[in-house]
Amino acid sequence: MENQTVKLPSPIISLVPILVLVSLLFVTIRTFGSDALNGGSQISLLATTAVCSLIAMSVSKVRWKTIETAIVNNITGVASALLILLIIGSISGSWMISGVVPTLIYYGTKLIHPTFFLVSTCVICAIVSVMTGSSWTTIATIGIALLGIGRAQGYDEGWIAGAIISGAYFGDKISPLSDTTVLASSITDTPLFTHIRYMMITTVPSMTITLVLFTITGFFHTASSGDQMAQFSQSLEESFTITPWLFIVPVVTGILIAKKVPPLITLFISSVLAGVFALIFQPDILLEIAGDNAEGSNAMFRGFMTMFYGSTQIETGNAELNDLVSTRGMSGMLGTIWLIICAMCFGGAMAASGMLQSITSLFLRFMKRTVGTVGSTVASGLFFNICTADQYMSIILTGNMFKDIYKQKGYESRLLSRTTEDAVTVTSPLIPWNTCGMTQATILGVATLSYLPYCFFNLISPLMSIFIASTGYKIKRIHETGHKSIPDEKN
Repeated sequence: MENQTVKLPSPIISLVPILVLVSLLFVTIRTFGSDALNGGSQISLLATTAVCSLIAMSVSKVRWKTIETAIVNNITGVASALLILLIIGSISGSWMISGVVPTLIYYGTKLIHPTFFLVSTCVICAIVSVMTGSSWTTIATIGIALLGIGRAQGYDEGWIAGAIISGAYFGDKISPLSDTTVLASSITDTPLFTHIRYMMITTVPSMTITLVLFTITGFFHTASSGDQMAQFSQSLEESFTITPWLFIVPVVTGILIAKKVPPLITLFISSVLAGVFALIFQPDILLEIAGDNAEGSNAMFRGFMTMFYGSTQIETGNAELNDLVSTRGMSGMLGTIWLIICAMCFGGAMAASGMLQSITSLFLRFMKRTVGTVGSTVASGLFFNICTADQYMSIILTGNMFKDIYKQKGYESRLLSRTTEDAVTVTSPLIPWNTCGMTQATILGVATLSYLPYCFFNLISPLMSIFIASTGYKIKRIHETGHKSIPDEKN
């Protein structure tokens, strides 16, 4: 195919698809609420792709074949990420049903003490979200239980929600099971575990400051203990076989990650290992999942397979615990995969039309130094979070907009992937009309603006990203001729 020289549209024209997308998402989210990701947002993306393609073909004279090729290449580029997402669905089901996550929660709840409630809440939610890779699941399950305990102990609901969300989004940001983590790394062409390790430079200090603030707050609060957490732990113990042997699964997973085993292999081994532990420690739960229609060995096999791919519901006698241990398996990831494919269509059309290049040219004047580059990326990510009201699309748009600029300036892709997560993933629940903000406020029954001042981790992370950039710590430039990493310039 012949290369076509694309006439760059003006920045004003280039912003038209963005404005159309924002408008469609605004209406979609107002209409569907948290269900907007089940189809409405995808249709909005495809409709905006059509608008972008129409403008490109009529104004910039771009051939449809060029746009189509860009879309296919975009989707091909995230193919491995889509496979990882399917494995993540499998591992989320197997870790829960095998008792790995319930065991971690059970022992984690033993740490709760009135004085250290806020910091313990943050830590427990962080552990659960790292293990599950989902902030939404963490908040909607253990988060609700912790909110009830905190209220009984006399804590303000804004503080409790802030601790819950801070911990939950810590895991959402760094867990290899998190779809946002996988998405940010894949969009920027950064190996998953390289992305996670590099994020530790900004994430660990942000969480450390957060835990210090919650600890100090606890010392100034007098509260009485309650029985809710004891009941929660008892229900876990009655429903699952709780044993330290189950810690083998996360330990093995951690070793594989430390040895830099490829993500697909690591997650697959972890999922299979958890499945084996389910057969050993939770056979009754597998039979319950299989249902009454299955008998004998067929029932065990049916429950074992369903654990990996399907939705599961376990009756524990505790409504909150029922929500916690429910899983969606591989099938639960199909909505996210659908969204990513539609977003890749939009990103491909924007790139092929030259609109992304036109918009990013506006940022070049602020990107003469590393801190300006990172600061512009943070501002862009926050801008898209506010405008598109969705963290997935904000990650995709930010990554696509700055990918070429970072390459031209010689920055490693991991700097872009880290900055994107620092700017987008953690700020999404702080915006009232964002799908994350709306969902968390609805689940917890706490207004977004009420918990916003106490989401220390979410507020500190983007600032920490800019601060680290200003120091130049662990930021390297790639030499144009030798492709060799060299220390970054001083800021």
